[in-house]
Amino acid sequence: MAMNVGGPPSDGPTMMATINTTPLVDVMLVLLIIFLITIPVITRERKVELPKAVNIPTVTKPENITISVDSAGGIYWNNQLIPSLDGLINQVKFVAVKKPQPEIHIRADKKTRFEAVGRVIYAIQRGGIVKVGFLTEPDHGIRGSR
Repeated sequence: MAMNVGGPPSDGPTMMATINTTPLVDVMLVLLIIFLITIPVITRERKVELPKAVNIPTVTKPENITISVDSAGGIYWNNQLIPSLDGLINQVKFVAVKKPQPEIHIRADKKTRFEAVGRVIYAIQRGGIVKVGFLTEPDHGIRGSR
């Protein structure tokens, strides 16, 4: 609280009705300086070398299998419709025992739900195939040209 000192004479000291913000500003400046000094110390990260993304063209071998998933969730094994996930698992188990084990390439429509692709990956995993890849359309510089 502050006292009013230089006004008309009155019966005694009176209280000021305004708030003195100088101490508040001083405290806030000190806190700001403390945060500016301590934040660079806190946010240090471990230096790691991140992998580089490389787009390698797919080499199609005759033994590779292409599984397509359309926008409705239909599954196709080399362009032949598979009626159920159990049928897909059985076909994957049949080719998983071959030496060398074939690769499976998944082609999914852009509008396919992630759940449908996830079920296909799960079926391939249950069938015992080790190498699985995704086929995509090449990006012709649409994002890079802007």
